[in-house]
Amino acid sequence: RPDAMNALNTAEKVALRDALLEESADPAVRALLLTATGRAFCVGQDLKEHVATLRATREAGGGNALSTVQEHYNPIVRAITEMAKPVVAGVNGVAAGAGFGFALAADYRVVADTASFNTSFAGVALTADSGVSWTLPRLIGQSRAADLLFFPRSVSAQDALELGIVNRVVPAAELAEQAA
Repeated sequence: RPDAMNALNTAEKVALRDALLEESADPAVRALLLTATGRAFCVGQDLKEHVATLRATREAGGGNALSTVQEHYNPIVRAITEMAKPVVAGVNGVAAGAGFGFALAADYRVVADTASFNTSFAGVALTADSGVSWTLPRLIGQSRAADLLFFPRSVSAQDALELGIVNRVVPAAELAEQAA
């Protein structure tokens, strides 16, 4: 969904989860490149859908509007981290929230020099999910991770390289070739 900065609605979360599981089980697949089109890698949850789900759940008087973490995000991150083949994140643009988590879950991160990262969770009153609270401190240390989680802001590709979030920064025009 490049027009929506690859924000994930329920259909997209299910499709991504299922595709990862399918590719993981396919013996013909030797490695996986997780990337996107448009100006964003993935900005995480489609917040319009999320707000609508919260309203509908409240009006219905029950249910678990936050079940998407258990049903979608956790299985997506587990599929990436547990895959018995290398997973490369080719980050073409903004990676925020769950999108940041997916990139962190990959074994190797090649990013366009125009890409950026943002934890964003605290900015929308959510706790960090998609493995971010586990992977980020292991990559950059507890103190730096806490700073990014408590005070969300955009981190440039070059700053992400210096922090140890990414493995390699390449010119945007060369991302597809370099990530492959």
